[in-house]
Amino acid sequence: MEEEFYFDFSDDAQRSVERYEEMIRNQDQYFFDAQAFENIIDYYIEKSDPVKALQVIEYALNQHPYAAVFLIKQAQLLFVTDQIDKAFFSLQKAEMLEASESEIYVLRGNIYNSLERFTEALDNFQIALTFAETTDEILLQIAYVYQNMLDYESAIKYIKLSLEQNMENKDGLYELAFCYDILDKQEESIQFYMEYIDNDPYSYAAWYNLANSYHKLDLFEKAIDAYDYAILIKDNFASAYYNKGNALVQLDRYAEAIEVYKQTWEYEQPNADTYCAIGECYEKLERMDEARAYYKKSVKMDNKLADAWFGIGVTLNFEERYFESLHFYKKAIELDDENPDFWFAMADAYYKLGQIEQSVEAYYKVLEYNPLDIEAWLDFSTVLYEQGRLLEASETISDGIKNNPDAAELYYRQVAYLFALGQHKEALVYLETALVTDPDKHYILFEYLPQLQDNNAIVEVINRYIK
Repeated sequence: MEEEFYFDFSDDAQRSVERYEEMIRNQDQYFFDAQAFENIIDYYIEKSDPVKALQVIEYALNQHPYAAVFLIKQAQLLFVTDQIDKAFFSLQKAEMLEASESEIYVLRGNIYNSLERFTEALDNFQIALTFAETTDEILLQIAYVYQNMLDYESAIKYIKLSLEQNMENKDGLYELAFCYDILDKQEESIQFYMEYIDNDPYSYAAWYNLANSYHKLDLFEKAIDAYDYAILIKDNFASAYYNKGNALVQLDRYAEAIEVYKQTWEYEQPNADTYCAIGECYEKLERMDEARAYYKKSVKMDNKLADAWFGIGVTLNFEERYFESLHFYKKAIELDDENPDFWFAMADAYYKLGQIEQSVEAYYKVLEYNPLDIEAWLDFSTVLYEQGRLLEASETISDGIKNNPDAAELYYRQVAYLFALGQHKEALVYLETALVTDPDKHYILFEYLPQLQDNNAIVEVINRYIK
């Protein structure tokens, strides 16, 4: 059956392979024309047997010493089996026989590219362009070289030239998206894909890449529309369903997202990431049993997926099963120990269990990995304040302010701590700064220390800023 699969294009090819294998068994010499040899070589290449394919080429070159095609195939196979010098030598011989064969230069360009000898790679591809009848693939190869040189602007230029010649080339569309992404030029990307779609409205790859660009700009509604077009054209497009699910999550449309994630299973095997994403949706809907069930399916498929372990912890935490949740947070941190969200959840669980020192250690980790988390600075300082560690609470907020100089919440909190420490003058200076930064949030101060509402000095300063 296997052989038929490779050679359903011709019975002649099938017979050539059988005759060749008979010749080897009989240790004889049969004659084959060049086409027959090509079929036999391709058969072994298809079967991923480069050693046998190279043996066939030896026979072919004995019988057809002037056929450059066999030298090119030989070079290809020598390259694949890491015999680089021999590959170059075969290409040199091929070039002497047939200097205008573009494949010689394409292959040589690819070898140079793999050796990171980019200038020589580009030179060879340029020669190939002069000889080749169709050049869209060669232009794409040139783009890959520029990508390897980290020159993404030039890569974009060549990908566009390639797409002008062959609108159907999906690889080009995805590579272009990749380059725009690296350069963070989503707007240009959107403009290109929209023009492309004007010419070819049925390109699902263009709609998909357009959707991804919208997604990266947080234009989730537009992204969803574009994913829908991609799905309309190619209804088994699992990645489009998955990314559409992610966009729905961003809009807090969790129930819809769950349905869309589940649709991916009609077209590909369920995987750990999808199970985890569904778990997260159920978690956001506060349907914790279902969330936990999906997180468990996720870790069963991939026990290295930190987010899923973490998710199980979150569902237990929601049910006030703090001690149990710690076990799962620790699993997540073992797999991803620089994730501030994991440490934050851990700090909170320890706090709720009254294990204050462990909580404090975990907060230090949160702020080491994400010093921009204002909530964490506030919560950490609260833990210290409640332990009567006033000075530490105030110093923590000072560090928070250094990292987040525009966060009014931190200034208001510092006012409260400085008052508690009896440093009234400094407190009023911080209060002024807080009011300049965001006067509307002054209620935070009274939420935290209600007795300050009766403090004339504070009320006076606030009244100056609030009309």
